[in-house]
Amino acid sequence: MIDYSIQNKKAWEYNAYEFWVKQSGTPAERAKEDLENPKVMLRKYADYFDTYSGVKIANICGSCGKKAVPLAVLGAEVTVFDISEDNKKYALEVAKAAKVDLHFEVCDILEIDMEKYGNYFDVVFMEGGVLHYFHDIDEFMSIMYSLLKENGKMICSDFHPFTKISDILHFEQPTMSYFSTEVFEAEMAHARFFEENVRKQMPKCSYRKYTMSEIINSVINNGFTLKKFDEHPAWTDEKVPGEFTIVAGKE
Repeated sequence: MIDYSIQNKKAWEYNAYEFWVKQSGTPAERAKEDLENPKVMLRKYADYFDTYSGVKIANICGSCGKKAVPLAVLGAEVTVFDISEDNKKYALEVAKAAKVDLHFEVCDILEIDMEKYGNYFDVVFMEGGVLHYFHDIDEFMSIMYSLLKENGKMICSDFHPFTKISDILHFEQPTMSYFSTEVFEAEMAHARFFEENVRKQMPKCSYRKYTMSEIINSVINNGFTLKKFDEHPAWTDEKVPGEFTIVAGKE
């Protein structure tokens, strides 16, 4: 595991289980919501799936299973890849309460076992801010491509690069030149929800934020065919972009 992944793992295992219980409810409470209306729990991402039943989905940096469990409820065969043991614990407890199968691999995304998972998935899916955890986007996109079967597709939804120059999502992270290529340390996304004395003790993550052209060109240069590109308004201000979604195919 590379150094910055080790650093990020420490951050994502710091009181993570307790955070998810506080933020999303007990596993039983979360499972009840997922079962009642899984498509609502998927939010806008439901629009990017053609079908669910029997579809093999790799949920990259799937965190606490907040999207993986609803997908499993809808009939998908979901494997979460994430760096945090605490995230795994919460996700599997939610899946058990919802009475669905969920596979969870705790690993560095850059070290996924390709003998087992190469050319295995119908869909690679990620959301909620993933790309900035990886310092080499081409290496990351190459792995995404390798995970997919022929005619598979990637659904990549992430924070809009506009957030490089504005803290529009109120994550309280530093802003910089839009064209900056620097790697920097900052708090993990949910650090701001903790008491100040706990927040000061929390390990920081190592980030590299990209421009939109870097992201799109990496998708294309690593063999994908770009199918769709959407921009979504920020949840804090609908007049400016806060997220985007790319759909790309392996043909």
